Amino acid sequence: MKNLTLRLLLIAFLVALAIWVDTVNTIRIVNPFTGQVLYERNVATLLGLDLRGGLQVVLEADLPPGQEVTAEQMEVARSVVENRTNALGVSENVVQVAGNTRIVGEFPGLGEENAQRILDIIQQTGLLEFVELGDTVLPEGTLIVTYTGDTPPEGVENAYRTLMTGAALQTVTVDRHPVTRAPVIAFTLTSEGAKIFGDYTSTHIGKILGIALDKRIISAPRIGDAITSGSGIIEGDFTVESANALAIQLRYGSLPVPLKIVDARYIGPTLGEDSLQKSIVAGIVGMIIVMLFMVIYYRLPGFVADISILIYALLTFALFKFFHFTLTLPGIAGFLLSTGAALDANILIFERIKEELRSGLSLMNAVEKGWKRAWSSIRDSNIATIITSAILFWFGSSFGATIVKGFSVTLFLGVAVSLFTALFVSRTLLTAVLTRFKVTNLERWFGL
Repeated sequence: MKNLTLRLLLIAFLVALAIWVDTVNTIRIVNPFTGQVLYERNVATLLGLDLRGGLQVVLEADLPPGQEVTAEQMEVARSVVENRTNALGVSENVVQVAGNTRIVGEFPGLGEENAQRILDIIQQTGLLEFVELGDTVLPEGTLIVTYTGDTPPEGVENAYRTLMTGAALQTVTVDRHPVTRAPVIAFTLTSEGAKIFGDYTSTHIGKILGIALDKRIISAPRIGDAITSGSGIIEGDFTVESANALAIQLRYGSLPVPLKIVDARYIGPTLGEDSLQKSIVAGIVGMIIVMLFMVIYYRLPGFVADISILIYALLTFALFKFFHFTLTLPGIAGFLLSTGAALDANILIFERIKEELRSGLSLMNAVEKGWKRAWSSIRDSNIATIITSAILFWFGSSFGATIVKGFSVTLFLGVAVSLFTALFVSRTLLTAVLTRFKVTNLERWFGL
């Protein structure tokens, strides 16, 4: 093999780099002369909610029969849901569109006390309307019918005209009433909204201006003076938590389509930690059994394959951490399955080497021909696995099956790395051993 020393140095470098990434949470490269940070990256292990605990929710567009939703509306809805949950302080959340009408949200590490808050806030449409009530006094919580323009809808009694919507809001914050110290929503309007609001309050002093959220009255103040400053407050029976939740909805806009929860699953952190520990134990036990089999059955090549498998595990885990892949139970299953694929490649190669040795070829020629003749089988089987992974990934993305998606990602990544370790690492290490140590008893060292 040409450039054997260079290949060994490359393997040593990759192993050292993988160990570095695997054993730290942050990679930091500092200039030793100036102390300047040249490169920094967070490589902490990301655990999915099935290993860490948390909430998974599936939302679906709640539309009347025959009405369709566009891809743009679903993407806007996804963005609004993500912004709302981010504003609640939920980190590492994943919100993605699944199929044509569904949104899947995953919130790992979320406590049970916050899970219901998430469910309550993400499905509310958050449509704020300033409604002309005239002299009608409506209590909070009253469900009303609104309309825009100058003409009310036909056949509907007690419809109220919408003066403007939450689109006219520029900023929304939680504040305290200057007198009662109760929580209120303080807002400022855009220039266009400030003009509409100023003109209306100037000509309707003494009238009631209702404030409705999702068609329900949340406040109905009487206009005492003209409000031309473009700012004001929304009063209501708010607690600090409900005021914050409302401010988040208003700040990040309304959903373009109403959403309903079709599935919600909460996993406690204790169950997640138990699943993680059992997965680690199962993986270690399985790895030990497989490595023992390789050494007992294939002798010297099996020992080399075991070293290659350990390098495979180091490299794969380092890639997961470096590129921020989330590790889940199905992901671990995909990783273990790809480990088997890596061993399959070694087994095919070693069996071909045995056949060549039995036919009378010298050891080095048998090794060379064994690798070349096993390549076509290895190539075809791994291409089939990669195609299957791509199909599973598409299925998981299209239908919100995140379990399938996680499995497909780890399986694809594992197969790619296993090809490298089987064809490059194992071959290089075996060639290096046979070059430096002259093997004479083939039955003993190769299990013929």
